[in-house]
Amino acid sequence: MIAKFMSNYGLALALLLEVVLFAILSPFFLTAENLLNVTLQISITAIIAAGMTFVILTGGIDLSVGSLVAVVGIVATIVLKIPDAFPLAIVAALAAGIAFGAFSGAIAGFFITRFRVTPFIVTLALMTIWRGAAFALTDGRPVWELPEGFSTLANGRVFGIPIPTLCTAAIFLLAHIALTRTVFGRYVLAVGGNAEAARLAGINTKRIFTSVYVLCGALAGVSGILLASRVNSGQPNAGMMYELDVIAAVVVGGTSLSGGRGSIVGTLLGSLLIGILRNGLNLQNVDSYVQQIVVGAVILLAVMLDQYKKK
Repeated sequence: MIAKFMSNYGLALALLLEVVLFAILSPFFLTAENLLNVTLQISITAIIAAGMTFVILTGGIDLSVGSLVAVVGIVATIVLKIPDAFPLAIVAALAAGIAFGAFSGAIAGFFITRFRVTPFIVTLALMTIWRGAAFALTDGRPVWELPEGFSTLANGRVFGIPIPTLCTAAIFLLAHIALTRTVFGRYVLAVGGNAEAARLAGINTKRIFTSVYVLCGALAGVSGILLASRVNSGQPNAGMMYELDVIAAVVVGGTSLSGGRGSIVGTLLGSLLIGILRNGLNLQNVDSYVQQIVVGAVILLAVMLDQYKKK
């Protein structure tokens, strides 16, 4: 009974206890501005984590998302440098960035399904390629002097709520509906549970595998554009180690690394748990290196719990 309760509500309980603890330790934690700041801080990685959830549900992994954030930011800001006479520069930059992310996912899906190369190796190679491309396109220098209004995309607010927070909420809502209310979502879970059985049941497993990487790449593209907007420049070193933060949020959220089990709601809770943990530790002036140790311990604990559930 207790084991079942913890399996279903353990993450939400841990998040609640974390909030109560930091609320006691710091009078600034529960202020509206700080809570909005938490949602803003996690928005970039949380958006990617929504896509990564679909990838991991199929038993795969995508290590290229951090480098993809960088190269998408470069691509988008280069498009924005088109002369001011071009009225739709921002729209074109958004389209180019998201399309590039989806293209990266399609490449990953192609090599995984056509040549049966493991996702780890394919996306590790793409991680290296896109990081190199980000530096090659800019000679290692940031892309500056962007049109006015681009920074509003990540730094503006609607009714006091940061735009990236609203984007994150909308993406997670759509992702939850896609996973729980559509044929595509059922197929993703079926392929993750047993790919061969899913294929024999008539599911086009290659299409599903490719689709989840395209989705993850497109959402990494969204995050790359938001990050470039936040710093108002294209940075070739952007997104460093983001893949680890993203995977951590998904795993802490209860999605099994072996595939077939997990949820978008869990990923959102996992993103919030890690984001609140870092925010609370910052308010307590805990050294950043110590924070890495704490977050690593939380990830290890989450994986151990996942293994325990399987037994």
